[in-house]
Amino acid sequence: MRISRLSETDESLFAGHHIRPELSFVVPAFNEENNIAETIRRIDQEARKLVGSFEIIIVDDGSSDQTFQKSKDAGGGVPLRLLRLSRNFGKEQAIMAGLEASKGMAVVILDADLQEPLCHLRVMLQHRAEGYDVVYAVRAHRNDESMLKRLLTRIFYKLLNLGSEADIPADARDFRLMDRKVVQELCNLPERNRFMKGLYGWVGFRSKAVPIELEPRNAGKSSFGLGGLLKHGLTGMTSFTSWPLRIWTLIGLGIAALSIIYGFWIIVKTMIFGVDVPGWSTLAVAVLLLGGIQLISIGVLGEYLARVFTEVKGRPGFIVAETHPRIQVQQ
Repeated sequence: MRISRLSETDESLFAGHHIRPELSFVVPAFNEENNIAETIRRIDQEARKLVGSFEIIIVDDGSSDQTFQKSKDAGGGVPLRLLRLSRNFGKEQAIMAGLEASKGMAVVILDADLQEPLCHLRVMLQHRAEGYDVVYAVRAHRNDESMLKRLLTRIFYKLLNLGSEADIPADARDFRLMDRKVVQELCNLPERNRFMKGLYGWVGFRSKAVPIELEPRNAGKSSFGLGGLLKHGLTGMTSFTSWPLRIWTLIGLGIAALSIIYGFWIIVKTMIFGVDVPGWSTLAVAVLLLGGIQLISIGVLGEYLARVFTEVKGRPGFIVAETHPRIQVQQ
């Protein structure tokens, strides 16, 4: 089962899809009107050096600026296809929209902010020729980030990989080259809550990492703030590991054991020394502590239940409002 269906077919595009381009470039974009034209130009320039045929798919994730129109204006002489989502569904769903629309024998996912150097594409293609199905970029360093962010990122990925079914590299980027069979398996996954870095690892296949150094943004600023990072992190935790649920069993057992030990201590103390001071403070602290722990555990259960609720509703992960030219994805 797929996520969404696009509109009508453009028979003229790649001779009615009978001929697959060698590469498809999927570029999710949100409010990137100052970058998108230069991004398209650079991709077109680099791709012509490397392959004989390619397509560029820009996915406008509900931008409030002129990203979609400026993408249209920049498309002259470029094998360009545009998708505009009906609202902002998030980067993960924008990537999936592009993957479903792609037709290339291999697919490159690339951000629209021009931070990932396209010169690494040549190395990625070389690794693919060596037999690797997935070639992904990893950050060579995080010196441009604060010490706190580096620490939190390291802790997050340690926790995420604790008991996870798949290994999720801490410094991996969405910038990656994937064979068609890998893309097909990603598109076949029915889930709506998508944490793409985890799904890349879950589907498996032979993979190779390529270290890169990020360049400064060409224009604008990232729309992925602290709130977005926290939401993204919660999706990853609840999608790929169940230890937050299981840990509360251990916490409950630990508290129960301490309570029993403390109960025995009170009995012994009372028998030996008698009761000198009523235990109001101890009782109040115990009640507040246990109440807080219960609320936290209920919150963790709620996060997992919310994911189940979303999956059960079965709504599509995204809705495509407009395409240019008109295209369709097979379901």
